[in-house]
Amino acid sequence: MTMRLLPAVILAAAVLLAPVLWLVLPRLLAGGGVSLPGGGTESAEISGVIIENLKQEGQILELEAQVGELKALVEELQSRLQRLEAAVARGGLSPDGMVREGDIAPDSNIAASEYTQVALIFDRTNFNNPLTVATPGFIVDLLGKPRDTLSDDCQPMTNPALKQMLVTEQVGPVTVTMLRPAIESLKTVFAEIRRTDPKLHDLINTAGALCVRQIRGTSGRYSNHSFGLAVDLNINGALDNFTDGKTQMGLIIIADFFHAEGWIWGAGFRREDSMHFEVSREKLMEWRTQGLI
Repeated sequence: MTMRLLPAVILAAAVLLAPVLWLVLPRLLAGGGVSLPGGGTESAEISGVIIENLKQEGQILELEAQVGELKALVEELQSRLQRLEAAVARGGLSPDGMVREGDIAPDSNIAASEYTQVALIFDRTNFNNPLTVATPGFIVDLLGKPRDTLSDDCQPMTNPALKQMLVTEQVGPVTVTMLRPAIESLKTVFAEIRRTDPKLHDLINTAGALCVRQIRGTSGRYSNHSFGLAVDLNINGALDNFTDGKTQMGLIIIADFFHAEGWIWGAGFRREDSMHFEVSREKLMEWRTQGLI
């Protein structure tokens, strides 16, 4: 199961280091030149041109004001990379970032706050491939409407056939109301998370599952929560910011387990929603073939 934590951290480190190098390199050049692979050096004249251009654009003053903050962020990234290397040494991750099949020793030193740290999601709009979203229209054709009238607020489900499939259960660390096949699938996801990272498993909370309502900002378009096929999760009660393109480390980790089970992650939506997980079109068709829905 591919872990996307390493690419996210490495990309963030590159972004943070780039402006520091942009500031420091011209000064090194001004101080006598920098050796090139062929043995030559940049002339003082070229160095002066580079520095002059930066001054004209006002970039040096702006970067100098940010150097302290950038250094602190780089040190934090280095610390995270060291923890990842420690995980590799423990056997928790293989060098290529893959989760091993055997039991994985958790890092007891990881604090809850580490799981709620946020990072940019690398290539997030392609995360869900090859899974595809089950659109509201597709689900209505497959299962029927959960109720006829909708609003922005949660309302009871009135469809008798769907109501018969609704179950409320404690699943791993959360209690949710969803369709029976979704509950069983969620059990598989949480069992794998618990086996791999029991500390993270115990920090997972729910921000809601069944909620028969329209997608906010639309009129009459069902949210996937309306069918009992979606769940919102948070880490240790800390809600992830909506549509900022970033997400909590804990959510990045658990997203791989949901993907393997055939669920869509909301971080891949155009409007990033990292707390949201929903059953994919492919998983629904699998359940239909098995006679589960």
